[in-house]
Amino acid sequence: MGESRPKKPKGNIHAGHRQRMKAQFLKNGMASLEPHVVLELLLYYSIPQEDTNPLGHRLIDRFGSLSAVFDAPYEELLKVEGIGEKSAVLIKMIPEICRRYQEDREQGGERVFSSEEALRLVRPKFFGRKTEAVVLLLLDSQGKTLYCDVINEGSVNAAPIYTNQVVRLAAQYEASTAVLAHNHPSGRPMPTSGDIAATRHVLWALDSLGVLLYDHLIVTETDFLSMNGCGLLQTLYEEHTEEKERRLYPEQGQMAGDQPNLLAEELKQKK
Repeated sequence: MGESRPKKPKGNIHAGHRQRMKAQFLKNGMASLEPHVVLELLLYYSIPQEDTNPLGHRLIDRFGSLSAVFDAPYEELLKVEGIGEKSAVLIKMIPEICRRYQEDREQGGERVFSSEEALRLVRPKFFGRKTEAVVLLLLDSQGKTLYCDVINEGSVNAAPIYTNQVVRLAAQYEASTAVLAHNHPSGRPMPTSGDIAATRHVLWALDSLGVLLYDHLIVTETDFLSMNGCGLLQTLYEEHTEEKERRLYPEQGQMAGDQPNLLAEELKQKK
């Protein structure tokens, strides 16, 4: 389906309008433009010669906000009068480009010394995502970033699926510290029982490798919760220490049935 072509207005009303809008953007930035004008300007590049201002209005009226337009499903965008395949693809590219831009900026071994700094690194990984994803951030003994990427897409409750990957990556990068993060698309950052169970699972696995789980961040579009900051992670570590002491074999100096240790030893031998 091609882009619609509204009839050109009589006279020369819109002569130079696009050039003026581009000049305004270049001089004052995107913050100087109303939401529908942002879309008008963007659509210049998929609808080369027509007036895209009414189309910007229609998109805002249909979806309610600028961010909602960018988050709208491709199929729903095509239902808006005047939006064809080129315009719909262009609109859907924007959140992905923003995420790639942020990820690229944060590469290069930046040092992390707090949960807030870790949040700044991991948050771009969740831009535009409508389903849960799990991000792992690995740091060396000086707090330098070694690795930061999505390791699982889907519920964080599937901890057994990605825990071995966490341990392998921690061993591969010789990490000293790890930060786990996942998003709550629902918009509330409160940890569920599944979130807590998954944190406990990863904490045990990393401890067997001598890697500290510094935090587990739960991220929403506008908020976040730090399990370290609220004291929950400390509670899990205290429980873990008590359980290790309870299961310790004094004569052998090791825990009974500690399966993560077997994986850790195997990885150490391969290094």
